[in-house]
Amino acid sequence: MSDKTQVTQKDAPGRREAALLPPVDVIEDASGITLYADLPGVPKDKLQLQVDADSLTIEGEMALGTPQGMAASHAEVALPRYRRVFTLSKELDSEKIAAEFKQGLLTLRIPKAAHAQPRKIEVKVT
Repeated sequence: MSDKTQVTQKDAPGRREAALLPPVDVIEDASGITLYADLPGVPKDKLQLQVDADSLTIEGEMALGTPQGMAASHAEVALPRYRRVFTLSKELDSEKIAAEFKQGLLTLRIPKAAHAQPRKIEVKVT
């Protein structure tokens, strides 16, 4: 987590819930996009990915534990939650999203839909 990590507000029915905005790199190539999200301290069972219409939501809750018999004298992470929402282009195929989570790094691969893929056109000689 860097000093550029931001805080976002999620409006829930009857309350506002603050969450950290995790840094995300988005890389596009001819066949789709890849997102790399830094989610340090989040175990796999506390990670939630959801696609709803054209929105992709990434949420995670950190497991910040203190060893038994010890207390933190200083803590820089005050919010134990991450949340980030992306609007997906109609050119992307949200049905084929692949996700991998390893050591706090979430990698999402979202391929382009068939109609948005570059294709080679065969030219016939007559």
